[in-house]
Amino acid sequence: MPNRPLARRLKRLYAWYTLGIAVFIAGLALGEKLGMSPRMIGYLFLFATIAVYSGIGVISRTADVDEYYVAGRRVPAFFNGMATAGDWLSAASFIGMAGTLYFAGYQGLAFVMGWTGGYVLVALLLAPYLRKFGQFTIPDFLGARYGGNVARFVGVVAAIVASFTYVVAQIYGVGLIMSRFVGIEFEIGVFVGLAGILVCSFLGGMRAVTWTQVAQYIILIVAYLVPVVMMSQKVTGVPVPQVTYGGVLQRLGVVEQKLFDAPAEIEVRQRYRAEATLLEKKLESLPGSLDAEHAALAAQLETLRTGNAPVRDFHQAQRNLRELPRNEAEARVKWDAERRALLEKAERPKPHAEAFGGTPAERDIARRNFVALLVCLMVGTAALPHILMRYYTTPSVREARESVGWSLLFIFVLYVTAPAYAVFVKWIVYNDVVGSAMAHLPAWIASWSKVGMVKVEDVNGDGILQLAEITLNPDVIVLATPEIAGLPYVVSGLVAAGGLAAALSTADGLLLTIANGLSHDIYYKMVSPDASAQRRLVITKALLLVVALVAAWVASLKPDGILFMVGLAFSIAAAAFFPALVLGIFWKRANMWGAVTGMIGGMAMTLLYAVLTHPFFGGSPEHGWFGIDPIASGIFGLPLGFALIVIVSLLTPAPDEKVQELVENVRYPYLDREEA
Repeated sequence: MPNRPLARRLKRLYAWYTLGIAVFIAGLALGEKLGMSPRMIGYLFLFATIAVYSGIGVISRTADVDEYYVAGRRVPAFFNGMATAGDWLSAASFIGMAGTLYFAGYQGLAFVMGWTGGYVLVALLLAPYLRKFGQFTIPDFLGARYGGNVARFVGVVAAIVASFTYVVAQIYGVGLIMSRFVGIEFEIGVFVGLAGILVCSFLGGMRAVTWTQVAQYIILIVAYLVPVVMMSQKVTGVPVPQVTYGGVLQRLGVVEQKLFDAPAEIEVRQRYRAEATLLEKKLESLPGSLDAEHAALAAQLETLRTGNAPVRDFHQAQRNLRELPRNEAEARVKWDAERRALLEKAERPKPHAEAFGGTPAERDIARRNFVALLVCLMVGTAALPHILMRYYTTPSVREARESVGWSLLFIFVLYVTAPAYAVFVKWIVYNDVVGSAMAHLPAWIASWSKVGMVKVEDVNGDGILQLAEITLNPDVIVLATPEIAGLPYVVSGLVAAGGLAAALSTADGLLLTIANGLSHDIYYKMVSPDASAQRRLVITKALLLVVALVAAWVASLKPDGILFMVGLAFSIAAAAFFPALVLGIFWKRANMWGAVTGMIGGMAMTLLYAVLTHPFFGGSPEHGWFGIDPIASGIFGLPLGFALIVIVSLLTPAPDEKVQELVENVRYPYLDREEA
């Protein structure tokens, strides 16, 4: 039976916590009116929330194995749903989703549909069956279902690859927020935020992470809704953005038609195309063009040095020479990326509400990418180890299924709001920013330019900002929204705290997944089965610290955008885990060699396609198959994984009777009366 006294006590605690948040925000709003500095507001928001999370982590510390790995299997469905939503709504959702919809418009809806639709698969195909199985990790299930440690080991490797890619994106988001709102260097901000991540997962494992994620969900959803509600009130007079943004979208379409075809915009796009042509010629004449560029910049620097030129010009020339590619290979990668960016800016923007524009061939490619990304995100959602682990924490199978429903509801609140975010921000940018004099641009442009998220350039020299002359990183849309909309700075601090909560909550779950896989599945299950509970927890915590530091170091190198890294993690999880999990539950004939071959083959195909097609890995989009983007590389690994499991399983001996009994038992999750 559900633990009703615990649920009632938790509801009271989190109700007081929510009230405390409201009082805290009101206090800072009053402080801003009385003259409190923006820097102080940012510090208070970020460090106060980190202190709360750390406090929960300290209070929830435990040395009990069940508590550390699965929170004692006593988390009520409602709170497990909220914790899952906090675990799920990562920096990609909070920071990147609205930005993607801002730039991709209709095409970006693949993220909304895929990420919400995936929970239907979780509820129908996985959550109740994994909870009936019990244990601690997804590799645990693979090891028991397919027999032996080979499938377990491959599962751990796949979980580490997918989770590490994902956690780097979260820590990157932490560094971004810290660098902008606290004013510290990005690289330092990464490691400062890491301390907040480690306090919870290091001390209390899943127990601490669960209760922290509930608190973080409340912060992040409030932070996400407040700015867009205020924008809706400001633009339409009605504070319900999910309802009002449709009318604004219609008006935006009229503005787009006039803006995109303005003579000044056409001129700027032509200039970008001319610059792209020059870069193409430089690429064709490598390495001679690189030598000529180096000689010209060196001569310019010498002239400035001996000609009493302004210090600013001299330093700029030094910077240009320092940033010049060092060899032909580096020049080819860098200049080709610049050429692609220029060609993209030279294209006429696509209207926000247009589904699939361009030539017939371009429309076909767009449709294929939409469907491929939708499938990868949906299936990846149903296969992410750090999400599936959450359903081990409920008291029963029934509550595991109920918690999926609560998860979907809590996640839906953010996703149904993200399109409104994109439309309202675009409306303000197109009407209040584009067309402004370069000398009188809003202050937020200079602020975000300092951290490399915004760039403006007067390409045609008319002193007026054209749409093509402003470059916004997708990750800046939500974080800068309060400044873009002219809202009080306390709202900016709230958004920063929400983004930090989103990144920290997901990072905690991911780090636990990696550390638990290494300590429980590799060390305890394969290396030292006689290890004591205390030794297992010591190993887990040590590995957690090492993985966290490595992930923070990688994030400090500023890899590709948050959304791509997260999307790749979904593709990896979809191809590596989903076929093995689903067939392991619903097909008794699936055996160890089939599962191992399918997981390795699916993951290898996904990674191979990403490497071949993404510039971050040194690949090129021209090498893609059927025009599919690298973020949806799992669309090739997923069917390969299914095919390999089926074919190899049929060609090798069937699982033994014990394994088939396990499948039979798991397949009927409500068979036991106490689970009903």
